Amino acid sequence: MLHEVDLSLLIVDKSLTKNKRIADLVEEDTEVAQVLFYFGIRFYEYGNQTLEQVCRHRGLRVDQLVKELETPRTNFHEEDVPLFSYPIDLIIEYLKHAHFLFIKQKLPYIGKLVENFKAHHAGYNLVERDLKTLYPLFLEDFVHHIYEEEDTLFKYIKMLQRAIDGNYHSSKLYHQMEKLSLLNCSIDHEAHDDEMAGIRKITNDYYLATDAPLHVKVIYAELIGFEKSLQVHARIENEILFPKAMILENRVKDILHKKSKWN
Repeated sequence: MLHEVDLSLLIVDKSLTKNKRIADLVEEDTEVAQVLFYFGIRFYEYGNQTLEQVCRHRGLRVDQLVKELETPRTNFHEEDVPLFSYPIDLIIEYLKHAHFLFIKQKLPYIGKLVENFKAHHAGYNLVERDLKTLYPLFLEDFVHHIYEEEDTLFKYIKMLQRAIDGNYHSSKLYHQMEKLSLLNCSIDHEAHDDEMAGIRKITNDYYLATDAPLHVKVIYAELIGFEKSLQVHARIENEILFPKAMILENRVKDILHKKSKWN
């Protein structure tokens, strides 16, 4: 009998989800907006329609979408991954995968939210204007920083690892190490860690008034979530990647020093 009761409750829950307005679903859980986005549903365009109505309009299977909405989305935490025990090349691949998710998924989604932002609220009209100006600049600068990091820092660390493995050309390695210092990179990296200071300023630290529009709540939730991911990402680089890489760099210096004595 218990199994039958649980099953009936599940059916009722799915029915409730189908018949809820899009705006109500997003109000209950702002992450719903991103799931809907990847199904081609912009919550701000269909706010007053039920999930079932929107699915019918767009030719989507409502049961499939309900299943996606009910799938847990917060069971993975980057800070729980024991990265310090990983080889440095795996740490770099992990960071590059995070870069990919930032650039190809998270930031374009936030960009669409900002692009279509219509505050319709006196307390947020300036935030709308400033975000639409600042966010594209932030995005351009952030993407440039990511690609520069991969093209310089990550390549340099991989070169150090190859040298430890015995795969190096002495003069090329020496000149590259003369050009780039991990200590200087680390100092410069920490100086640029707070990349979202400007966005925090114009949003008044993501302050939400009691009557804040739903669009504002969704944008702020996404910005806060992204900033937390950035903070974790920066800690991984500052507290794991750079210390491991500096150990590599010192070992390679010893190798070159010993080789110069033999010559």
